[in-house]
Order: sequence, then C-alpha cells, then structure tokens
Amino acid sequence: MKFSNAIKSALPVAVLGFLVLGLTSTPAVATTATATIAVSASVVATCSISANALGFGAYTGVVINATTTVSVYCTNTTPYKVGLDAGLSGGTVTTRAMKSGANKLNYSLTSDSAGLVNWGNTSGSWVGGTGSGSAQSITVYGQVPALQPLTIGTYTDTITATVNY
Repeated sequence: MKFSNAIKSALPVAVLGFLVLGLTSTPAVATTATATIAVSASVVATCSISANALGFGAYTGVVINATTTVSVYCTNTTPYKVGLDAGLSGGTVTTRAMKSGANKLNYSLTSDSAGLVNWGNTSGSWVGGTGSGSAQSITVYGQVPALQPLTIGTYTDTITATVNY
C-alpha cells in the first residue's frame, strides 16, 4: 500500500495533534459539600475570693485603726454575699482576738469606716454585691480598742473570708 504525499504529511500532524491534545489536562469540575457545626456554651454563676493581710502595727494601749481589702470576682449579674468568720484564736465575730501564747489582744472587723457595722459570717452581717465580671474590691475596717492589757509579744489571728452566691 502506498500513501500519497498529502497523506504522508498529514499523518504526522494528526498524530502530533492527538498526542498534544491527549497529554494536556482538562480542567476538573469541582464539587463541594457543606455541613454545619452547632456551637453552644453555658455560663453558670461562679465566684472567687481573695484577701490581703491586715496589719495593725505596734499596739501601745491606744486605739489602732487599719484597713485591708477583700477582692470578689463573680460572673456578671451574680448576686453574692461575703462573710468573715471568728478567726482561729478563740474570739467571736463580735469580739475577735489575736493571740500570742496564752495572751489575747481583742480587735473588731467592720464594713464601715466608723466601726459600727460588725462584719460576721451570718445573714445580716454579710457584705453583699452583684458581680460585674471583673474583680470588685471591698474594704475591711479593723480596730484594736484602747486600754487592753499590754503583754509583749507578736499577736496573730487568721480570718477566713467566704463568698456565698
């Protein structure tokens, strides 16, 4: 079988065209699928509390006043109440005591600067507020009364502050 010159020259072009077209990639058609993710959270009422030390300094038989702070952090709009217990030195919430050995030095903790509103750990003597989502500082007013027996020593007590919410 004999090919004509026209067929001979067209054959390589056709093969070349087939090879070029066959080797080139054709664009893929993209398809997608979607899904949703349900997201949720619950915010519950929560509070935390911290307290700073209260130092009266040197007692010389005259009244000593001092202050410290209690910081309360509660979730926004959470109502809370803070109570202060009687301490570890054998006092009561109305007459707290610091101890040095067997010796006691009485003091009081109040929620007002005049020293009239005792701060205890029962209903009616708590200090309350409403959480703001930020730390709230509450001042604790302390007083050591005058004319207590003077026995040399370092007097201490530990008060526990509790937040109820």
